[in-house]
Amino acid sequence: MIVMLIGALIMPGCYFVFKKKAPLTAIAMVIVLVSIVLNVMLLTGTVDDVDYAGVFKGMFAYNDFSGLMILLFQIVIAIVIFVSGSSTEVTTLHYGAYMGLLFVATSGMMFVAEATDLVAIFVGVEAVSISSYVLVAMKRNDPRAAEAAVKYVVIGGLSTALTIYGISMIYGSLHTLDLADMGAALAMYGYSWAFIIGLIAMVAGYGFKIAAAPFHMWAPDVYEGASTPVSVMLATGSKKMGIVVFIKVFLLMFIIAQAVVNIEPAQYLFAVIAAFSMTIGNIVAIAQNNIKRMLAYSSIAQAGYILIAMAVMSEYALTGGLFHMFTHVFMKGGAFLIVGALICAGVGEKISDYNGLAKRAPLLAFAMLIFLFSLAGVPPLAGFTSKFVLFSGAVYGPDGVITQWIWLAFIAILNSAISLYYYVRVIKAMYVEKPAKEPEFGEKLAIPKTFAIAIAVCAVMVVVLGVYPQLILDLCEQASACMFGA
Repeated sequence: MIVMLIGALIMPGCYFVFKKKAPLTAIAMVIVLVSIVLNVMLLTGTVDDVDYAGVFKGMFAYNDFSGLMILLFQIVIAIVIFVSGSSTEVTTLHYGAYMGLLFVATSGMMFVAEATDLVAIFVGVEAVSISSYVLVAMKRNDPRAAEAAVKYVVIGGLSTALTIYGISMIYGSLHTLDLADMGAALAMYGYSWAFIIGLIAMVAGYGFKIAAAPFHMWAPDVYEGASTPVSVMLATGSKKMGIVVFIKVFLLMFIIAQAVVNIEPAQYLFAVIAAFSMTIGNIVAIAQNNIKRMLAYSSIAQAGYILIAMAVMSEYALTGGLFHMFTHVFMKGGAFLIVGALICAGVGEKISDYNGLAKRAPLLAFAMLIFLFSLAGVPPLAGFTSKFVLFSGAVYGPDGVITQWIWLAFIAILNSAISLYYYVRVIKAMYVEKPAKEPEFGEKLAIPKTFAIAIAVCAVMVVVLGVYPQLILDLCEQASACMFGA
């Protein structure tokens, strides 16, 4: 986190020195790689864990869960920075500020991953939100960016107000803001009206951050209006931070309190949100003709899948949720990167603009096919494996018996089948439909090399995590066990 903050501070100054994108991108990548190496060394036990005891009154802690989530955020920011330098959508004039804001947003995500207190989580979330508002508005020469940023600020402000109100009600009913103590306090005081109102307000406030239905309205407009690298950051990083908040605040509190209080009402609350998010996201995605809006609605559905872990509240389901968060970074990130690469090549954002893409860019079309099939859950790709683990967590309990959440798994499987319809529309456009103008013999689309490399890495990871999930799954199991105190 400190390395990222240093990056945020020096990036504007570096811009005044170099005035070009390439050296700034190189410096930023070095900073990110140093941060990744340090985190991996901590996560794998190569060096001793960081002792946060006494730091800011014990408001932060590094453990297997926070380390894994930080790794996820670092992968996201590495992909975003790597392609930003060659993206025609990213501003050149304010590139130093753009890079600085990316680092501030990543620092905020890492802040949330390590926080042990509601106030620290709130500060981290707002750091990400405020940075994101500006990043959305920084797209070059596109009036949709300003409109998206205004909508994002207004809805973000509403979610912040709801969150503050919820935190105040929770504090008033439990008399603590410490995450570990909140479960014990709930067990002691039980449910009160103040607690229930605070819980609903906080779920709504952070529900906006992850674009879970019915708090999802901003996502399609913002993803469409923002530059594609920023859309990648929002879809794969910012939303995952919201899921981390759900896990650290609500799941931790209820699993601690479950020995004394009945947690089923909260489980059903999350189950209903998960079911609505999956269904609304997938059904509305069918009607979309703009591919960025289609991917945005797909992201809403994917958030619903991950929220299954919140409803089930078992160690195995959480493992599946964490694993799906990682696979989602590569499959959804890869799909957005192809969209961004094609925009750089002059291709539009409508699905009809992808007609005949397989002839002009066969490798790119094949990579898109892999990402879309993975998002739909087609074996043996990563999306299938992570959904299998996640959905089976809703079917089987710790002792191997069928749980009461089998209906939620059925809805998730049904929604995966629905999603295949609109993903196949894109594949049909690429491989079956004829383009408005037939390409001349030998004509190929030219995309930036950085996009090509990033897309190739994402495609390889989607295949590798599908056939060899243990690469990440073991770390997810450790992180899940950490949250359940095993």
